[in-house]
Amino acid sequence: MGTIIKPLLLAFVIVLVGTPFVKKIACKFKAFDEPDARKVHLKAMPRLGGLAICLGFWCSMLLTQEMTRGLYGLLVGGLLITFVGIIDDIKGVTPRMKLFVQVIAACVVISAGVKVEFVTHPFEGVVFLGYISYPLTLLWIIGVTNAINLIDGLDGLAAGVSAIAAITLGVVTFMETSQQVAMIAFILAASAMGFLKYNFYPAKIFMGDTGSLFLGFNLAAISILGFAKSATVVSIFLPIVILGIPILDTLFAIVRRFLGKKPIFGADKGHLHHRLLGLGLSHKDTVLAIYGISIFLGFSAVIMARLTTAQGMLIMVIVILGFFIGADKLGILKKDNVREQRKEGKTFS
Repeated sequence: MGTIIKPLLLAFVIVLVGTPFVKKIACKFKAFDEPDARKVHLKAMPRLGGLAICLGFWCSMLLTQEMTRGLYGLLVGGLLITFVGIIDDIKGVTPRMKLFVQVIAACVVISAGVKVEFVTHPFEGVVFLGYISYPLTLLWIIGVTNAINLIDGLDGLAAGVSAIAAITLGVVTFMETSQQVAMIAFILAASAMGFLKYNFYPAKIFMGDTGSLFLGFNLAAISILGFAKSATVVSIFLPIVILGIPILDTLFAIVRRFLGKKPIFGADKGHLHHRLLGLGLSHKDTVLAIYGISIFLGFSAVIMARLTTAQGMLIMVIVILGFFIGADKLGILKKDNVREQRKEGKTFS
């Protein structure tokens, strides 16, 4: 039991103790998130808090885990993501430069052997991807990285959703594939939860791009580590269900902006959290409602992993259909929600 508790406690405590120091650093370098028409907060807030999450995760990994080539690739790629996040939180970085660094970080992970090598389906069994595995893995890592960045719009939202997703990844991979990968996911969850003391409404500090990009990058890579070797049809879709909130919110944003003939990489107030706020929910209740949806998706993923292929696929179809119906009811896909904002520097926002 100690081998399980120690890594989690170490990551949690480091983030809990380290965040106030990171806040001082953010204030010293004037790394503030200024309010504007699209954002919810009304006063300048120190960001860069994600650095504490990074430190908690790295320290726990290096001090408690048996490192492999793939895990070293994960840490090096995460270091690159953290570096560009810090610069962006302090001075600002162009979306193109952030995307470039994300590609490099993803390539580091892929070169360390972390990639999707095959897919399965119920008719012809295993299909090896060959060279296609490289662009497919690259797109997955970059997509999830920016999807978490996208939902970082309310106090505690990205940290909480990431923690729930990481816990679910840990539970499912523990049951299906690898206990070590499960522990890595739990360490990431503990790091995010340590930050929530300062980031949950009303927040004292934001994680900034340093935190949201780091969490997204690691969730993407850990999901590959956990499911890439599993020869089941359902395993292909489990990460999509687990990360359903950020992935579908990103997809809806792209569709919404395309239909509205607006820049896909622009900004608007049509995201899930914006629409829930528009219904009259308070800031805190909106975050808790999205937590609830994330937990529901987590339970769905766990159940899918324990059922037959046909049963698991049926649940996935029902869940996704429910999401589209809910999105339509909330008006998330309405092109009227799209409005151009001044450039903020996020790859997806």
